Amino acid sequence: MHPCNVNAALSSMTVLVDTREQDTPSARRRMKQIGVPIERVALSFGDYSTKCNVIDLRDQVAIERKMDLDELCACYGRDRSRFTREFERAKESGAKLYMLVENADWEKAYKGDYRSRMSSASLVASMQAWLARYNCQILFCAPQTSGRLIHDILFRELKERLEAIPDEDCG
Repeated sequence: MHPCNVNAALSSMTVLVDTREQDTPSARRRMKQIGVPIERVALSFGDYSTKCNVIDLRDQVAIERKMDLDELCACYGRDRSRFTREFERAKESGAKLYMLVENADWEKAYKGDYRSRMSSASLVASMQAWLARYNCQILFCAPQTSGRLIHDILFRELKERLEAIPDEDCG
């Protein structure tokens, strides 16, 4: 797509937020950081995706956000079947997933620096299995950065896909 058309499409970017994302003060802060219009929709997988006036990426790209390693442990533990089904739906769609974990890093995972009873070996093995099994990337950040990071990831994914559309005149 011609750069002027890409820019016009990007200016219509909307972030899609899954209806299961709870309305909390942290969520409202995150939405404000995202800085573009927000639309609450039922997503098949992930917590965040994006669309613009040219394309809708909800079945192609998503961000699954976790507030910390304890929440991630719950997903790999008692909620594993639900979590697996969500990632399987994404895989069947050929989607790219980002798993964004706040308040965490690999060092905390390896050290077991979280409250869950899940062993660090099990947590790390599950995280690495998700990397290998699904088209997934695990990212870590502070909660203060998550809204901006969500915006920037989705903006870049949208831009790359728009640029791959065959050129048209700007008219």
